[in-house]
Amino acid sequence: MNINDTLRFQNVGLPEDILRMKHHGDYDNAIKLIDYRLKTEKMPDALRHCLQIHREMMVRSAVEFPYTYDEALAIIRQHIPDFTEEEWNRIIAERKVRWAYINGEMRIFNRFFSSLVKAYKGFAKRANQTLPGVESAVGGIPLLDYAVHQMKAKGSMTNRIRIRATMRLKDEVFTPGMFVRAHLPIPSACDQQSEIRIEKVYPENGQLAPEDAAQRTVCWEENMEENHEFIVEYSYLHTAKYHDLEGAVGIPGEYDFDLEEQAPHIVFTPYIKALAAELTEGVTDPLEKARRFYDFITQNMSYTFMPSYFLLENIPDTCALNYNGDCGVFALLFLTLCRCAGIPAQWQSGFTAEPDFCGGHDWVRFYVEPYGWLFADCSYGVSAQRNENEPRRKFYFGNLDSYRMVANSRFQTPFTIRKEFWRADPFDNQVGEMETADRGLTYEEYERSKVVLSCEEI
Repeated sequence: MNINDTLRFQNVGLPEDILRMKHHGDYDNAIKLIDYRLKTEKMPDALRHCLQIHREMMVRSAVEFPYTYDEALAIIRQHIPDFTEEEWNRIIAERKVRWAYINGEMRIFNRFFSSLVKAYKGFAKRANQTLPGVESAVGGIPLLDYAVHQMKAKGSMTNRIRIRATMRLKDEVFTPGMFVRAHLPIPSACDQQSEIRIEKVYPENGQLAPEDAAQRTVCWEENMEENHEFIVEYSYLHTAKYHDLEGAVGIPGEYDFDLEEQAPHIVFTPYIKALAAELTEGVTDPLEKARRFYDFITQNMSYTFMPSYFLLENIPDTCALNYNGDCGVFALLFLTLCRCAGIPAQWQSGFTAEPDFCGGHDWVRFYVEPYGWLFADCSYGVSAQRNENEPRRKFYFGNLDSYRMVANSRFQTPFTIRKEFWRADPFDNQVGEMETADRGLTYEEYERSKVVLSCEEI
């Protein structure tokens, strides 16, 4: 069994002594105890896999939560000198930053500052900071509002998009002669995408997965004598069709696809079952059920950057308990609620591909008769709610814009050429993966870039 296939055992549960250590943040001793048990005790495969997964989660956590409480506050004060400890405590109390206990001490997520700049009201202005991806405009109209207008007026919108993506080992990781297996996501064939062309691959021996691969990549396998970039350029047409769902009614049906659980995250826990039942009480229309799930997320949740998904346990439950997350977290909660309610739902992810910005992104397709497959982008809905743009929030229930690149149509599925060791993200693939002959690399060990070279409406 490939190690990434063992993730379904993550929720088996830890022995109580190891669990107490983990909850206290005593990761060093928890890891030592796991190593001792794995070496000396006979145990069921399910428990063995669970211990191995949680061991890896704890090893990675120390890297992603590097700052103490005081160090994080000092970083904020470099940009906002009069920022008070009371304000910092309020941000933590409002769950606007991620933190963890590690060795008995609160440690703050490494991207906490950029998360506050992106989504905490008034913070970016006080800090005099902006992040890449600020929405551009067309004729003075915000880009996504322009897309909404065009799609409503014309019924659809198509963009011809060309993207360049790269990855490279950090120099301190590279050793001459080392074996490297590298994957970069590329466009997959789906309802939205056509005329997919791979324009450039470097080195030229990159192996392309089939167009219908569930997580499509180009893969290189090389004994590297010199450190160099892996590069892929591609172009495609992306078409978004408009669905007018105002006042629309769906037709209940019997389905046998995309309704299953998929541990460790897509699981119908008691809380998910209770939440789905409460949100849809008295409702039989499947479209209205899905709309209520979307409204619950977009009208109540706040956006925060998240650690690597490898570190997260039961993502939908955690989102519904904490009322925060990012695009993938919101997507998983919506998908799980839909499936729990008998509405087929699929994962989709890849990039936003706007004329002047390219960023990783996740969303969901869900199936309702007589419309067929519809879309829900809960993250864009949360953003629209935060910016008091109700027409845009409503648009992203049922619809997507055409500034997208779809690489992945399934959550938690292997590449065509499989990684042998732990993936940096074993669930999704937006920025690429690398491994050597003896281990999988984490995001801190290689550099990635992606840029939209052209985006032309046709």
